[in-house]
Amino acid sequence: MSNFVRVRFAPSPTGYLHIGGLRTALYNYLYAKKQGGVFILRIEDTDRNRYVASAEQYITDSLKWAGIEPDEGVGYGGDYGPYRQSERKELYQQYVQQLLDEDKAYYAFDTPVELDAMRERLKAEGNSNQQYDAHSRNSMKNSLTLTEEESKNWIESGNPYVVRFKMPKNEEVSFQDVVRGTVTFNTNQLDDKILLKADSMPTYHMANIVDDHLMKISHVIRGEEWLSSTPLHVMLYRAFAWQPPVFVHLPLILKPNGKGKLSKRDGEQHGFPVFPLKWFNEDAQVEQPGFKEIGFLPEAFNNMLAFLGWNPGTEQEVFSKGDLTEQFSLERIQKAGARFDWDKAKWYNQQYLHQMNARELLSEIKDQFPTLVKEASDESIMSAIDLVKERMTFSTDFAQQATYLFKKPEQYDEKNVRKRYKAQNVEHFTQLIQQFEGLDDWQSPNIEQCLKAYLEANELGFGAVLPGFRLLLSGTMSGPSIFDIAAFIGKEATLERMKNGMEYFQTLIS
Repeated sequence: MSNFVRVRFAPSPTGYLHIGGLRTALYNYLYAKKQGGVFILRIEDTDRNRYVASAEQYITDSLKWAGIEPDEGVGYGGDYGPYRQSERKELYQQYVQQLLDEDKAYYAFDTPVELDAMRERLKAEGNSNQQYDAHSRNSMKNSLTLTEEESKNWIESGNPYVVRFKMPKNEEVSFQDVVRGTVTFNTNQLDDKILLKADSMPTYHMANIVDDHLMKISHVIRGEEWLSSTPLHVMLYRAFAWQPPVFVHLPLILKPNGKGKLSKRDGEQHGFPVFPLKWFNEDAQVEQPGFKEIGFLPEAFNNMLAFLGWNPGTEQEVFSKGDLTEQFSLERIQKAGARFDWDKAKWYNQQYLHQMNARELLSEIKDQFPTLVKEASDESIMSAIDLVKERMTFSTDFAQQATYLFKKPEQYDEKNVRKRYKAQNVEHFTQLIQQFEGLDDWQSPNIEQCLKAYLEANELGFGAVLPGFRLLLSGTMSGPSIFDIAAFIGKEATLERMKNGMEYFQTLIS
């Protein structure tokens, strides 16, 4: 095999792309870029019974959002197409026929009833392997037990049949996995897997082997769930006398408690996404947000995803995509499952968000909150971003943190109004309004100095007026410096909010 790296991401369009699948795509992408190789998108749509029409578009949309762009494949072209397996049907039949001709595969004519009876018989005999294999196939209805003429008549009569791989008996076979080391198995534990289904479509196992060989895939980087299928794949490579690729089986992404594989139900239970983009929840009949809609930045998402099963061996945790590409290595992929931590995921996004300047976030904020900022200039929006950015985890938090910067409060934290806005201090707010009216240079430091001067002149502490001042302007006790808020909304709006708020507060404390 050539030393040139060619890797593939080969999802099945049978449902929405889980973050576990996108992590597989990311690792393939990073390895290809690190090695100067090629990253391929191949759609493995041989399972026509479970095919979901919208799933393929969801896959490509997810890859584009995350910036994990293939070099060739479905939607990208290339010299090894077609890259959609349903368009390669005749090609697979050619290789199935080769195995049949070389007595490495056989026709099987068993009905579902006969298959169930076989399993029940083996169970009654105390056989732990209740499967169609080297030991049971000679008692079944197939081209090994029927005459050549009987098999030919069955096929030509249009009766359903499948083609099974003829697994050799009692052979020890080993392969190397980059993550798990040497893996050894005995063929007696393996069944005669179906290679060609009754609908003349190949199974994943057959199509996968043929495609990886013909597309010159150098490394198969895929989820741990495919580890148990790899012995069959190795035997198929051997049957064709082909050199197998390097195998890399990635650890599972686990539930937050570390027990079991992460699923969409875990997300629903704990309130976090497990899909990259919004998706339709058929159980609840509602559309659910993905990482994108919640407000994750693609680079933060990739950084978080990369660390679910890999680490650089240092204390550094925040990596740009370029940094990840430079540092990534297959040898640093861990064997144990990686526990998904929602708080850590949010932390990653927060780190990236805080590093971005206001102009980088401007278009996203304008797109997400057009009504809120429609009358504001770009400069004003960027100033608001600078004020509240440190309090945001996602860009979608902007409205919650900044609404009062663009319009007066529509409701107030009444519990804190009653607690912090005291009747004996009302006169001080009246006097402060007069002080502010005389302030010509309406800048944050000047507003602060004016208020401090009043407090000192009247021997008051900050607690006498500052909490009330914040509530009057923003309606809440949280937020950036109240002097920065006053400077942002302007002198006129500050005075108006103080006067209107004082009237309303009076009704709450009287």
